[in-house]
Amino acid sequence: MSSHTPPTDVAPGVLACHGCDLVYQLEDVPIGSKALCGRCGTLLRRHVANSLERSLALNFAALCCFVIANAFPFLSLEVMGRIEDTRLITGAVALCKAGMWELGLLVFLTSVLFPLVTLLGMLYVLLPARFAIRLPGVALVYRIVCRVSPWSMLQVLMLGVLIAIVKLLDLAEIIPGTGFFAFIALIVLTSAAYANFDAAALWPFSRPAPEHQQAGMTAVQKNLIHCHTCALLVPADVARESDACCPRCSTRLHRRKVNSISRTWAWVISACLLLIPANIYPVMTVIHFGRGEPSTILGGVIQLIDGGMWPLGMIVLIASILIPVLKLVVLVFLLITVRRKSRWRLRDRSVLYRITELVGAWSMVDIFLIALLTGLVNMGTLASVRPEVGAIFFAAVVVTTIFAAGSFDPRLIWDQEEEGQ
Repeated sequence: MSSHTPPTDVAPGVLACHGCDLVYQLEDVPIGSKALCGRCGTLLRRHVANSLERSLALNFAALCCFVIANAFPFLSLEVMGRIEDTRLITGAVALCKAGMWELGLLVFLTSVLFPLVTLLGMLYVLLPARFAIRLPGVALVYRIVCRVSPWSMLQVLMLGVLIAIVKLLDLAEIIPGTGFFAFIALIVLTSAAYANFDAAALWPFSRPAPEHQQAGMTAVQKNLIHCHTCALLVPADVARESDACCPRCSTRLHRRKVNSISRTWAWVISACLLLIPANIYPVMTVIHFGRGEPSTILGGVIQLIDGGMWPLGMIVLIASILIPVLKLVVLVFLLITVRRKSRWRLRDRSVLYRITELVGAWSMVDIFLIALLTGLVNMGTLASVRPEVGAIFFAAVVVTTIFAAGSFDPRLIWDQEEEGQ
């Protein structure tokens, strides 16, 4: 297929590290092994045997489980002989009915639409690669998958489900449905599909030109631009001729993320401002036999701990309070050190950034918990959960911190080392 047929001057061999821009020649990575950048520790390649076949089978199985998880009852709540059935999408719908359409849309996107787009997109990409079928727009679909897959938060939703079940054990009997077990299988299969996908089987590495074979240099020093979608190394003059687009996947090419520092500062400042009302205003009200009072995030943590569920309380405390705050502190630290052109502990700062980028999505657990309780506990004065305005502010904090981490370019950390050489 034309979109996956590399130009005649590229072949497996050379790529640049996403974390520090150092260029490597990778020709003999043993099957079952992975190659890490020796400078910053970023994963360069995970060599999986029969990657296309495994990924295709796992994504197809995951799609089947996705359909079952959404088509059949997910959880049922039984209180005094009354049963309330829910499906996976019920929480998002309940939030919209409660007037919180912003939260409902966010929950729908991260728990239903983006996971579905990721699965369908990967199948659309893998099928042509595996069976040599020519399909239009494969590169575009792969770019879309790369953009939306970080927003597919099935594992975070599962944690929210477990916390919701534990919180409701004293209130009613929880009955897991067919959709619940299919959802567990979906998480296992999507994780396995990710672990078995070798991007090099889809996008071959570039072949080193003689002038680019010198070791210990970055792509910028070699006058190359690194495509973050397909890992192709494009000469800067070729990029200019092609209007700064990758000749293989049409991704916009940049030596560094455009306005990375200013955009990250903007997102960080926005998140800091939103963090105040997110912790002051209540996020939900639990009504039991006609009585209930609004609860903030911290109030919910205290209730869990007072009720003897301190492990869950600590999980919510870490995911909903500590992670957003620490993430902002780390990003501010990285921004300041880059601004000062610091060369202090470059590798540790790169690792710190990767951790920050990885854990950001787990703050969504509180939003999923509110959505699940709103959809599941809906029995009028007998028992009900109502979302409050604080949940909107907290969701905005989660989204802005994720955007902040995505705006920061970790290669800027290592640019200081090159300037000092």
